[in-house]
Amino acid sequence: MRQRLQRRSLLCGAAFVAVLSILSVDIRGQAGKRPLTYDVYDAWKTIQGTTLSRDGVWLAYATTAQGVDGELIVRNLQSGQEYRHPRGINPQITSDAKFVVFTIAQSKADEERQREQERRAGARGQARGGENQADTARTPVRTSAGIMSLASGQVTTVERVGSVSLPEESSTWVALYRGMGGAGRGGGRGGRGGGRAGGPPVPPPSTPAANTPSTNPAPAAQGTTPAGRGAQAQGTEPEAREGSTSPRTRRKESGSDLILRNLVSGQEITVPLVSDFEWSRDGSWIAYGVSSPKAEEDGAFARQMSDGSVRTLLKGKGNYKAFGFAEDGRQLAFLSDQAEYDKDVAPYRVYYWKSSDAAASELVATATRGMPSNMVVSDQGTLSFSKDGHRLYLGTAPPPAPPAPEGAPEPRGVDLWHWKDPLLQPMQRVRAQQERNRSYRAVVHLAEKRFVQLATPEMPTLTPGDDPLRALGTDDLPYRQEVSWDTNYGDIYLVDQKSGERKRINEHFRSGAPMTLSPGGRFLLYFDESQNDWFSYRIADGARVNLTEKLGLNFWREDHDTPNLPPAYGTAGWTADDRSVLLYDKYDIWEVRPDGSNARMVTSGEGRKQEIVFRYRSLDPDQRAIPVDKPLLLSANEDRTEDSGFYRVNLTGTAAPEKLLMLPKAVGQLTKAKNADRLVVALSRFDEFPDLWVTDTSFRDVKKVSDANPQQSQYIWGKAELTKYRNADGKELRAILVKPENFDPAKKYPLMVYIYEELSEGLHSYRAPAPGTSINVTRYVSNGYVVLMPDIAYDAGYPGESAEKCVIPAVNTVVSMGFIDPKRIGIQGHSWGGYQITHLVTRTNMFAAVQAGASVSDMISAYGGIRWGTGMSRAFQYEKTQSRIGAPPWDEPLKFIENSPIFWVEKVKTPYLSIHNDEDDAVPWYQGIEFFSALRRLGKEAYMFVYNGEPHGLRNRDNMKHWTVHQDEFFDYYLLGKPKPEWMEKGVPFLDKGKRDVSDMFKPKAAPRQTTESAAK
Repeated sequence: MRQRLQRRSLLCGAAFVAVLSILSVDIRGQAGKRPLTYDVYDAWKTIQGTTLSRDGVWLAYATTAQGVDGELIVRNLQSGQEYRHPRGINPQITSDAKFVVFTIAQSKADEERQREQERRAGARGQARGGENQADTARTPVRTSAGIMSLASGQVTTVERVGSVSLPEESSTWVALYRGMGGAGRGGGRGGRGGGRAGGPPVPPPSTPAANTPSTNPAPAAQGTTPAGRGAQAQGTEPEAREGSTSPRTRRKESGSDLILRNLVSGQEITVPLVSDFEWSRDGSWIAYGVSSPKAEEDGAFARQMSDGSVRTLLKGKGNYKAFGFAEDGRQLAFLSDQAEYDKDVAPYRVYYWKSSDAAASELVATATRGMPSNMVVSDQGTLSFSKDGHRLYLGTAPPPAPPAPEGAPEPRGVDLWHWKDPLLQPMQRVRAQQERNRSYRAVVHLAEKRFVQLATPEMPTLTPGDDPLRALGTDDLPYRQEVSWDTNYGDIYLVDQKSGERKRINEHFRSGAPMTLSPGGRFLLYFDESQNDWFSYRIADGARVNLTEKLGLNFWREDHDTPNLPPAYGTAGWTADDRSVLLYDKYDIWEVRPDGSNARMVTSGEGRKQEIVFRYRSLDPDQRAIPVDKPLLLSANEDRTEDSGFYRVNLTGTAAPEKLLMLPKAVGQLTKAKNADRLVVALSRFDEFPDLWVTDTSFRDVKKVSDANPQQSQYIWGKAELTKYRNADGKELRAILVKPENFDPAKKYPLMVYIYEELSEGLHSYRAPAPGTSINVTRYVSNGYVVLMPDIAYDAGYPGESAEKCVIPAVNTVVSMGFIDPKRIGIQGHSWGGYQITHLVTRTNMFAAVQAGASVSDMISAYGGIRWGTGMSRAFQYEKTQSRIGAPPWDEPLKFIENSPIFWVEKVKTPYLSIHNDEDDAVPWYQGIEFFSALRRLGKEAYMFVYNGEPHGLRNRDNMKHWTVHQDEFFDYYLLGKPKPEWMEKGVPFLDKGKRDVSDMFKPKAAPRQTTESAAK
């Protein structure tokens, strides 16, 4: 059998050589363009950190790439003048638009040297029995800070700066922190980088995760310390060794230099040994903690920037952290364990300071009235003031356990799986650190210094809003077991912030379903998925009103195709004074009063008439209510064409929405200058990188202002179009068809099919050349393939058959167009896509080669498996979500068998390639082993790549490159007739594993030298 297959392969290969030579001539002859090769991948740029100055004059963004150094680009949108700086990222423009401060990244050469050192250190550590002595050393800061004057473009560089932070409303000072933590939670900006727009281009067809119930349904209520503050690592420790229940050992690391630089004068003030810091919003104060080897130098301090005076808020050996100013900058709160630091157990306390006070005073401690007897202030809770400054929120938790006695035995490494456990043991393990850090929300009413515990272990989640009287609480404890086979549920409570009393509003409410307080605090708005309608709940008397039952349209997702209840399309929010709420149907926007009266379609039915999906787009991130006194900006997406753009509508009028802009492109994040009518937006198509365009709110003049990848013009690209087909049930569906830009309908092309679920909405997604787990569509089209990405419609209980009834007709439809060679068709998919391909090869022989990554082959064993990334049982996928059986195996055994390719493996006649990594955290690795072993037992051609230590999808870029080369070689051999690679002929013995080095194939070629004149341009 194997010999027959080899003879067939050799004959096919010889037959394809002539076709390949013809294709190659055509590819290279396209106006001098050439096909994409691996050496361009690492130099392909993305845009990140897009930001506008408040006056709309300056635009700043960074271009970055995986293998070459990027640069910061700052452009004057009036004059067109540009300033650039090598390796600049995360730009922030001062509020007066006179400076840009940014981070300067390591050079790629330095990054590579560092990676090599870490690889060598890791190898040495393994040789010593796995202990790497460098693990405990503090990682040195390898980034710098840049300060650019927008008057001249001159840049001042400060070396060894880990984070850069500007006050929100001041342009005089910048904080440059030499520690590794970020900076600025609320009053400060920076530390985490960003900008609200731009970002990387849309990746190639990816592998979305299954519809997984959240393992952390309410992160805001867990009270974990947010990333981005200037916190050193003191007070936090690595997770305890597996199996250990010992408490964390307290430690206090020394802080790092904090440099305060005057942007105008250049004056610098260095504050040593800072562990955490925070600007006031207006920049008049900066508060910081000091962590020193000398106990007498530890403390919390506040510096007034106008005169440089420093106030000592609290002194003494200990940790000082979580600094937070109120919005007006006149109140400050922070945490410290100074009072009891020398004790075995030293709970934190909350300290409070007003700018008129000489020092901070203790606000909350264990003995505070109202503190539950078994609770203390949590150092993992978030400190935050309400917007009006009248309340301070904090977290509490049970006190940490005392250290284990000297010589106490380590806990034994054994898990007990109990049938009454709320969560499975693997899920408890994954969430162990989260549970150790869990805190329960409490509030201090500052006028009377009154403490009220709001969340408790019996109702662990609480989400305060702007309402000073009430907050929403959730108790998921009665329903935690259900997450294994269904999803997260909870009982919803209204919690009185004055007394802590609670009133249950809804039972068994799905986590993630809409449930919000109105801005004025008079109503709750929620979507009841069991009735498929929106409801209001009047807080004053508990009256409930069904808002949508009489409107005659569906407000739940009509295209929902999994065996659980369909979710809502969503809501735009409330208008001022709780007057009305805006709700979405599939296409249009409705305004409804909370008593259900005066319901009307704001968009006049134009959405449904034209099949345009209208959604409200706010341009003000601080907006609390939808304005009724000015036109609303609407995003628009046309279902039939995937054209996108913007419309405008008056909420108080009756006129149809006014079209502002519609383009055959994907529209990215829209960012507005705070004080000017200037917008920046990313626009893209399959053949057009998402560069930046500027316009105003009229959208009459849209101007391109970036060109991140001009080299694209040198390469053959593709053109993406929508096509239609009918599945085996006669249902009309869509697909994306991508042809080479030099497409000749008289020729015969190989066809590559990529599948997942519904992909046609990504018609205009740009797919940059890059290695990955799935095929790079752009590379395939550039190298002479046509690519098909069909939508798949599902029937519950028959997911495999559903794929079969869609994919085969979709392929046949394209073949009937006359330009596809039916003997050269391949298909690739990962995860859910991989499963569907594994099913397909047991039903059809139409494919010359397939790659099915991380595929389930046996639904019965997979049902009882674990998603190790979350620790969850996989049962929910089969009963409620993506795997779409709709029942457990004991209720529908035949459906599980019929949809399991392992039972039909003897029918496979197609060369089968797979990747299934041994640390797969979503689909059990043994699923790949089962199917490969069966194919091998039957003498059928099969290959499986297993990247050691990699999860569901590859994350290590070097592994991505290695896999990409092998996957492409596999398909190029069968579909383009290229030579058969040695690994397919001989395999790779274990003793030779991983020795093939493909890195040289990806090294960017040297760019041509610029002349002095061209460089100046």
